Amino acid sequence: MADIIQLLPDSVANQIAAGEVIQRPASVIKELVENAVDAGADNIKVLVKDAGKTLIQVIDNGSGMSETDARLAFERHATSKIKTANDLFEIRTKGFRGEALASIASIAHVTLKTRQPGEDLGTQIIMAGSELEKQEPVSCPAGTNFQIKNLFFNVPARRKFLKSNTTEFKHILNEFQRIILAHPNIEFELHHNNEIVMHLPQTNVRQRIIQTIGKQLNQTLNKLENDTSLAKITGFIGKPECARKTTGEQFFFINQRYMRHPYFHRAIMKAYEGLIPGDSYPSYFIYFDVDPHTIDVNIHPTKTEIKFENEQALFQIITAAVKEALGKANSVPSIDFETHGVIDIPVMRKNTEISVPEIPIDYTFNPFEIEKSGKHQATTYSGGKKKITDDWEKLYQSNMPEMEEKDLALFSNQEALETPQKDRSEYLQLKGKYILTQVKSGLMLIDQRKAHVRILFEQHVKNMAMNRSVCQRSLYPAKLDLNHEDYLLVNNIMDDLNLLGFDINDLGSNTIVVNGTPDIQKNTSAEELLETLIEEYKQSENTVKGNIKERLALSLAKASAVDYGKTLTELEMQHLVDELFACENPNYTPTGKKVLAILNLEELEKLFNQ
Repeated sequence: MADIIQLLPDSVANQIAAGEVIQRPASVIKELVENAVDAGADNIKVLVKDAGKTLIQVIDNGSGMSETDARLAFERHATSKIKTANDLFEIRTKGFRGEALASIASIAHVTLKTRQPGEDLGTQIIMAGSELEKQEPVSCPAGTNFQIKNLFFNVPARRKFLKSNTTEFKHILNEFQRIILAHPNIEFELHHNNEIVMHLPQTNVRQRIIQTIGKQLNQTLNKLENDTSLAKITGFIGKPECARKTTGEQFFFINQRYMRHPYFHRAIMKAYEGLIPGDSYPSYFIYFDVDPHTIDVNIHPTKTEIKFENEQALFQIITAAVKEALGKANSVPSIDFETHGVIDIPVMRKNTEISVPEIPIDYTFNPFEIEKSGKHQATTYSGGKKKITDDWEKLYQSNMPEMEEKDLALFSNQEALETPQKDRSEYLQLKGKYILTQVKSGLMLIDQRKAHVRILFEQHVKNMAMNRSVCQRSLYPAKLDLNHEDYLLVNNIMDDLNLLGFDINDLGSNTIVVNGTPDIQKNTSAEELLETLIEEYKQSENTVKGNIKERLALSLAKASAVDYGKTLTELEMQHLVDELFACENPNYTPTGKKVLAILNLEELEKLFNQ
């Protein structure tokens, strides 16, 4: 039998590696900017055209490369960051595998110009699909200049599945934010289609957060600082009252590297438990400084998933640190214990005698018999049996009048609930979530929120088609400072938002003003409504097929629909059911989820005949 195993050509192997490392234009920017950071640059400029599909250019003033290094950098597994396997446990640089440039060069046209400080001439290298087309000396500034053109030109299937320019640029912004927040000591610029999007001078961490996310955070950040033997934790967390229904302001950094960590996110949410609504998210920007030996950054090609040696202990430390920061900012109510003198916390030693602590307790104390000006004396309890007072029954004597028989009858008469009224259908709400009503075939159960979403969605679609949405003008317009991603999103869909019933104007510098909102019944502020709509719209990108208007109609429907737990009157339930069955498709939500179900008589009878 003939041999069938063969070595893949380098060009094919590089394209396979590119599939893991380079997923979209944002991935290229991440790799090139991180290389610039590792090169010691303090000024990095990123220029993008058509969301990176046409051009990505990254210019830095770092250490640059020699002629030999410039050529070798495009080979697979060529790296200056590690030499032995043990070096993987000392990683403090961004990249180290030596796959990024080889992967990029295999799927794009690449031009590199680089010069080391002190050298008269630099080196220019031109690559296309892993093939070297030209290498020559060139006059250029010190540092490195990468031009990446026609991404995925030789992998049309990959290029075909790239999203719209708006979506791809959103991913670029996300990657760019993660890097600039980790390195406030570096000056960054981002340009898109010859327009400057961000210019961030060198600054401190707090100011970089404000520069990146928006000046609305300036008054909402609380400092966080905790130093332990496992990790030094610093950063800023948002005030509970400023928690938002949209995500995008939650960041973890480990040794100046962005990371995702759902387990640590739960630690943050645990600290905010009881302080923010369940559907809201606090802002946090948390920086870990740990010994590289205690983490593993080599478990994912993009190096955003990191494994910690002491995750459970760090979970407790994070929760405690956040609670402490909230307490210092008076975001958590303090508890004032009345004590006599200083609380003594003894040190445990081997010969320490353990005894029952003495606690002042007065078992004869009756709060109903204390005179307003009187004081009671506490006795000391040291482990003995407590004294039972003779008149303890008086504590439980009630002044509540006895219920009359006619009142008790109301609780035992179930027929009023079970027997439908003859003049109209009877409705019953279950757990603040389901509406139950009788139909010919049995019992119908309706999800009240999903039903309302279906109703509002069809109303908004019709109103937008006929341009008859009603705008409720605000007496005091709301001024909103958005992060870059949300600001660009709102500007992209501004006309459709106004068609939906909003009245929004762009003030520039990531700021908009909301003069009016759609005339909806839900009592909510313009800020909360728009924030919820933006988050729903972003989430709908991967779950809803349809044009922008339909996605916006659904997003507004979800943002303004009745919530679970809302108690409805029988008249409100009847109105909701009537409107649902007036819809074109009452059975399913716009995303295809069931709105109602029927438990027929046969199924009911089986329940009682088993």
